[in-house]
Amino acid sequence: MATTDGSLFSAEINKEDALYEQLLLQAAREMQSQLPTTQESKQIRPQPGFCVKTKSRSSEKVFINVCKSDQIPPPPDLSEDGLVTLLESDDPSGYRIPMSLGEPHAEIDNSGNGCTAYDIVINSKFYNKIQNNKLFMEFFITIGFEGLENKYNLELSREWRMLKNRKFLGSITEQNIRTKSKPIIQELESSTPSPGNCSQPLISEVESTCVEPEYIIVAEPAEEHPSFLVAEISLPKVDSAGVLLLDLGEDRIVLWARPDLYHLDIYLPYNIIQEESGSQFNRNTKVLTITMPVQQA
Repeated sequence: MATTDGSLFSAEINKEDALYEQLLLQAAREMQSQLPTTQESKQIRPQPGFCVKTKSRSSEKVFINVCKSDQIPPPPDLSEDGLVTLLESDDPSGYRIPMSLGEPHAEIDNSGNGCTAYDIVINSKFYNKIQNNKLFMEFFITIGFEGLENKYNLELSREWRMLKNRKFLGSITEQNIRTKSKPIIQELESSTPSPGNCSQPLISEVESTCVEPEYIIVAEPAEEHPSFLVAEISLPKVDSAGVLLLDLGEDRIVLWARPDLYHLDIYLPYNIIQEESGSQFNRNTKVLTITMPVQQA
């Protein structure tokens, strides 16, 4: 989960005991060219679709960004009458919806309160289909909720609404999906009844290979327009800075840990001075620290 803290960054690293390695800040095109190529996975950049608002069991706000991509395989073609027949049947498991379920990311809602958002990516043609058919939309939302509940041990309210003036909450990031034929999908049995007494619909989840690391961003000083932002990113599976690819934009951090370990793509609350920024990776604590001077207002 991502968090922000207005206090001074106070973590101290013993320079005598820790080995630091300086990371080179690389342009986005160079970073992309150095990403590993493999026949077992590929990177996709989803397109925004719509955002759904609901609540968790503890009444916390949850937002679900429904995105689309041609790289996600479509489900079998099914008419509305066919879906009705499926929902009325005793065994609806023959119809699966391929989707990629992204990791949870912390966001701020319009009221300035913290909330959690999830990304679901589906095939572009199937996205158009649910947009034009209320029954398919209700069916997909139910299946998508069940997929998130199974994967992240959640319990989501079935009362939801689509945001009118917002296509997504937060930022849409690239996702790595497996392309290997076996196993290309992971079947997730639903635990909650869906519309039309459909008791066991299955989801074909296109498996993502990268996860978003935990991170903290702090400002110094906290009481006024900061002079610096410091990002502390936890990378417990990384042993050397040599597998890290870092790109700093004017208000953005993009980080890859190869091969397919971590991916972070976040926007910063202030514009930074890229050429004066620096980063250090501590092999002992497995923490990457990025120090970024802030452009003055």
